[in-house]
Amino acid sequence: MTTTEALFGPDGAPARGLVVAKAPVAGQVKTRLGADVGLDVAARLAAAALLDTLDAFEVAFGPGHRHVAMTGDLAAAEQGLEIRDRLASWTVHEQRGDGLGERLAHAHADVAATGPGPVVQVGMDTPQVTARLLEDVVTRLGRHPAVLGPAEDGGWWVLALADGTRGEVLVDVPMSTGTTCRETERALVAAGLSVAHAPVLCDVDTVVEATAVAADAPTTRFASLWRETTR
Repeated sequence: MTTTEALFGPDGAPARGLVVAKAPVAGQVKTRLGADVGLDVAARLAAAALLDTLDAFEVAFGPGHRHVAMTGDLAAAEQGLEIRDRLASWTVHEQRGDGLGERLAHAHADVAATGPGPVVQVGMDTPQVTARLLEDVVTRLGRHPAVLGPAEDGGWWVLALADGTRGEVLVDVPMSTGTTCRETERALVAAGLSVAHAPVLCDVDTVVEATAVAADAPTTRFASLWRETTR
């Protein structure tokens, strides 16, 4: 796996990648998918998706510019030791806040506090994300202070901000709904930020979505495990 030295924002400062993640503990992640494939299998798929996401970020963002906002107990998680080892070279922030919007806002602010440069944030539901997609998001920040990547279910898979402190607008946005992306864009625009759009991706929450994502990204850990699961 090739790693870039750094990915720079339009102001010349290095971009920081931020993954917002939850320890893949059975019964605590991917429960909708788990209803069909089993909670243990769903947790293993979540772990694979997280590791795929870390792969993409380690190619796109240089050493010292990779951040994760984590919650949950990795000691009890599927592939917890591997995930912990991978994160040894990352800056790890503990998630804080009551709701998802507040936790996301704090995560952006925590990364912004480490220095200048844009913040590019994703979750762990899109194992098909690639370094090229992330680099494209940073390029779009050259024309707009915010970039939002819609998800097919009405949410979003990426939010990039030229100024991570502006993530404060997320606090009052209803999350995990069919209108979350639209409401997020509305909040950004109301705060004076013009918004560019990244390509639409599919989150993995159901069997249908998992099948589609595995077909779109067949070389990922997620796809390999999905093929084993459905064989």
